[in-house]
Amino acid sequence: MSITRAFKSGNSQAVRIPAELAYDDMNQELTIARHGDVIVIQPASKSMQDVVDKLRSMPKPPDIEVYVPIELPDREGL
Repeated sequence: MSITRAFKSGNSQAVRIPAELAYDDMNQELTIARHGDVIVIQPASKSMQDVVDKLRSMPKPPDIEVYVPIELPDREGL
């Protein structure tokens, strides 16, 4: 685990990302979110087409279960 410190950069707080954790593409857009005390930085999705392409590249399930409706008996008083 690497340790770093936050510092001031203009009116923003900045963090140096160590080389072993840095992204190769320095022009890559990133999203940042805070969940309690945890800050998550991840690549931003470029478009909805990227999401669709990613879903299409996922493995298909081996079998698709066919829905068979169940006949329920009529209940008196309901």
